[in-house]
Amino acid sequence: MKKLVIALTAAAAAAAFASPALAADLAARPYTKAPAPIAPVYNWTGFYIFGGGGGGLWAADQNVQTNVGSIPLSIDHRQGGSGWFGTVGIGYDWQFNGPWVFGLFADGQFGSIKGTLDDPFNQVIAPIKLEDSWAVGARVGYLVAPNVLSYVNGGYSGSQWSRTTLLDEFSGAPVGGHTNSFTRNGWFIGGGVENSLNIFGISSPGWFMKTEYRSAFYDKKSVPLLFDGTNLPVGTNLRFNSWNQTISTSLVYRFNWGGAPISAKY
Repeated sequence: MKKLVIALTAAAAAAAFASPALAADLAARPYTKAPAPIAPVYNWTGFYIFGGGGGGLWAADQNVQTNVGSIPLSIDHRQGGSGWFGTVGIGYDWQFNGPWVFGLFADGQFGSIKGTLDDPFNQVIAPIKLEDSWAVGARVGYLVAPNVLSYVNGGYSGSQWSRTTLLDEFSGAPVGGHTNSFTRNGWFIGGGVENSLNIFGISSPGWFMKTEYRSAFYDKKSVPLLFDGTNLPVGTNLRFNSWNQTISTSLVYRFNWGGAPISAKY
């Protein structure tokens, strides 16, 4: 019996010393890297509407022409103005080749971007403002993230300019003359960024915000100065050539957002 106890004790001790060696001989557990998170991919194809506002500047190269007796005279100078506007519009986008987006849109701007026309020969000024403008164009953009679009755009633009009252250049008093309102056609180019919104940290499907810069160039217009009541020309014409710049921020709603995702890589 005593010999049996001694044998069992010896076996247990041998097993204790052997265990670390056996553990060392076992292969280490392989490390498995967690899979990278998959960014959501959205479909930008579909209709959208937007509305917002912003500020603008216009500058105009003016050429004033008149006659002193039989001698024609002219003066070239630059005038300008500034102000605010609101905007509304609608569009449709197509997503293609993964992160590329092409779209067509139309919008209108309404507000008061004010400036002056100037006749240095008769020493009168005519306060004028860009009341409305409208545009139809196309844009091409690239998705820098699945929910962020950077784009450039361009197309046709038209504008409506207000009727003016001629004022004395020094006193500001009316002098009995005016110019009629007129429209001008032209073109524009611009660009911006559009991104999805999180309101109070909560995802808001379909709601986006875009900020856009636009530069519009309008055709020359010869604006005659007219007498009040008779509409007869005073004898001076102002050639008006306008360049308009605006920056706007708009809230956008995309009707298809949250639909079936498409395959793409960003």
